[in-house]
Amino acid sequence: MTQTIIWTIAILVILGVVLAVVLYVVAEKFKVEEDPRIDDVEKELPGANCGGCGQAGCRAFAQFCVESEDLDKCFCPVGGNDVMQKVAAVLGREVAAKEPMVAVVRCNGTCENRPKINEYGGYQSCRVKASLYSGDTGCSFGCLGCGDCVEVCQFGAISMDPQTGLPIVDEEKCTACGACVKACPKGVIELRNKGRRNMRVYVSCVNKDKGAAARKACTAACIGCSKCAKVCPFDAITVENNLAYIDFTKCRLCKKCVAECPTGAIHAVNFPVVEKSVKKEE
Repeated sequence: MTQTIIWTIAILVILGVVLAVVLYVVAEKFKVEEDPRIDDVEKELPGANCGGCGQAGCRAFAQFCVESEDLDKCFCPVGGNDVMQKVAAVLGREVAAKEPMVAVVRCNGTCENRPKINEYGGYQSCRVKASLYSGDTGCSFGCLGCGDCVEVCQFGAISMDPQTGLPIVDEEKCTACGACVKACPKGVIELRNKGRRNMRVYVSCVNKDKGAAARKACTAACIGCSKCAKVCPFDAITVENNLAYIDFTKCRLCKKCVAECPTGAIHAVNFPVVEKSVKKEE
């Protein structure tokens, strides 16, 4: 009996040693050498793992930076230019600074401008709602108001306005990670250049219906009249599929289009308020 136990223990020990040797040989044969700079780059990243850089997470982005010949193709929206400068320093390269971006809600379909024509009583999700029907207003292009964008934002930069029924972006918190853009089934949210002194001009509408139909669905809709494009001195505005779009890389913030728009679909954000002088009667 004792001899049997001893032999059993001996066989198990030998088997364990053999398996350990086999595992060691296999690990050595198939091991992947990883560039140690990946760890150094990852340490400089914010660790948000938001995917805004286009990679699966910060680790994947660090590897992408190390393997890329040109850092200008790499950008961490959460860390911004400061983080990218640190990454460039780790890799001994140079990287050009990029203009900061911010999420913009391109819908002006407030409860007042775009009244409901039916009541939705299903699961409160924009994606689910969009899969069921066109929405509870006359506009089939605008915000559905269930707040999917709020749920996916890791930085608390988006909230729903109970008065308008539309999302509000806190540009101080927004990192332009793009999570809200991907979450919106209607494509209402867009990443745009923050602009000089955070001033921006954009068309707050994505309705592609013809003018009369768009205006009937929402009083603040773009009607594709092209008046804005005609007055723009920088060719920054195009009108396609009954919808105007302002190219922020060409826009010089002259605001001529804002004054020309008959429905107020073009928004000018963060411009200083100019008080009109009132002449005193003598």
